Amino acid sequence: MTQNAMTVSRDDAGNFIADAILGFVGSVPGSTEPHAERPTTRVRSISRTAATKAAMTAGGLALPPGPLAWLTIIPELIAVWKLQAQMVADIAGVYGVEAHVTREQMIYCLFRHTAAQAVRDLAVRVGERVLVQQVSVGALQTVAQHIGVHLTRAAIGKGVSRWLPIVGAVGVGAYAYYDTRQVARTAIELFEKVGADDAV
Repeated sequence: MTQNAMTVSRDDAGNFIADAILGFVGSVPGSTEPHAERPTTRVRSISRTAATKAAMTAGGLALPPGPLAWLTIIPELIAVWKLQAQMVADIAGVYGVEAHVTREQMIYCLFRHTAAQAVRDLAVRVGERVLVQQVSVGALQTVAQHIGVHLTRAAIGKGVSRWLPIVGAVGVGAYAYYDTRQVARTAIELFEKVGADDAV
């Protein structure tokens, strides 16, 4: 494969990932989680359960060996993001702010730990609080594009491990578990403050 062909392939993958991000955050999932007076225990349980599901999903999709492994990378990302998005909505529900979760907050929670530079324009720190501001559709597309480029590079690196079926699947699953716990941490930090302010 030539360098130009690889660049085009990466650009196409980045665009596909950006479109996928915009597609699933266009409709923020709802939650049936009730507002909890003492949310800490419940959000920990939600994050552990989601992380375990994400690990099993990602690890299962990473089992096919060799060239087939490359075909599972984007489906794996999307499947894990959907689990994480539901987790973010559920954590917001526990803090009593589920009805107000925005696309920008969802993107911030999902990608802050992996693509901090890409989401930095969405957030403003006010004292101890982080406020995620709403932006134009064009600005959101730009953010998604930057995330897509970043994740494409990471996915190419992860794809190498998939040539070792069992070991690769375990590693991919472990990373999905860790990744989901990081998303949960960001969501807790964000919605804990919002929920507390709303309760005042």
